Amino acid sequence: MENLTISSNTKIIIGRESEFLVGEEIKKYSNKILLHYGGGSIKKIGLYEKVVKSLKMNNIEFIELSGVMPNPRVSLVREGIKICKENDISFILAIGGGSVIDSAKAIAIGVNNDEDIWDIFRNGKIKRNGLPLGVILTIAGSGSETSEALVINNEENKEKRLLRHKSIAPKFSILNPELTFTVPMYQTQCGVADLIAHILEIYFTPNARADLADRLCESTIKSLIDNGEKLLDDKENYDARLEILLGGIAAHSELLSVGRKGDFATHTIEHELSGLYDITHGAGISIILPAWMKYVYKVDINRFVQLANRVWNIDINYDNLEETALRGIEALKDFYKKIGLPTSLKEVYIDSSNFEYMAKRATKNGLCGNFVKLNKNDIINIYNLAL
Repeated sequence: MENLTISSNTKIIIGRESEFLVGEEIKKYSNKILLHYGGGSIKKIGLYEKVVKSLKMNNIEFIELSGVMPNPRVSLVREGIKICKENDISFILAIGGGSVIDSAKAIAIGVNNDEDIWDIFRNGKIKRNGLPLGVILTIAGSGSETSEALVINNEENKEKRLLRHKSIAPKFSILNPELTFTVPMYQTQCGVADLIAHILEIYFTPNARADLADRLCESTIKSLIDNGEKLLDDKENYDARLEILLGGIAAHSELLSVGRKGDFATHTIEHELSGLYDITHGAGISIILPAWMKYVYKVDINRFVQLANRVWNIDINYDNLEETALRGIEALKDFYKKIGLPTSLKEVYIDSSNFEYMAKRATKNGLCGNFVKLNKNDIINIYNLAL
């Protein structure tokens, strides 16, 4: 097990009508903010009105920037940076899901650093801490509401980049399950798929096993599966949505990754896919993850057997461990299909024409992943398995 330090910088506020507390939380940091969100959905569900009321009650001035899209664009980030600098804004409130939060994080970094924001993403170096920010979450999935990571898409060159920095973990995140009721089921289940992938990215590790972390990963995945299925029958199941929100917190908890290095090849491979084709990240994950698993399972077959047995309740065939491992991978694919997600590239009308291009970009900084180090040809093979 590797040495570790565990810390948490985000205050998490959970429950009905918790969004009314936003002004009280923000005034601890600033009286002038950027209010950042996507489209008109927060106005349709009445959330915008509640937030504005809370801000005004606490004498907080705000300037709005809407228009965040899935796979958040660097062009809007640049616009947000300009607004913050010109108006002396010192705090950002993100209302939405992972895309809005990541966009807010990128703006927060750009305000306090002189370089163009995309140059910062390219070199991975942040000289100064970003502005503080807070979150009102409307969809679970990315875990960005508590994490120190963000992903931004450059629409000019169709490239997605990941960045991590301790200063961009939100100061607080407000989670009211009722705010997720109106999210389309497809988007909700894409979030579930993304969370499961985040957990499996740290479950498949080259490090020595940590039994507590293993069992926390396995139980969190089982909870996400169970509650994702419950929503198929009742999309306004408060308790199920709360469990999924909690799963988002758990997926990025350092307890799950305690003392070991995660893989994250699946995310890297998928980022090229959604960067180029602009498909929903969770849908890309449901396509790529099973293909990656099928490509690498023989490297540590016992790991895949353990997952099949503990998560999917598949009896271990000790005379044929390969059969058990493969049944576990198929069980994951069957779950994705059950919740309405694609499991092949052909379902989202993507062919093999750009496989080499995407694989080359995924490995531009070297081999991809940690569980198995993947080169360009490996990634092309995974894309082909995903067809």
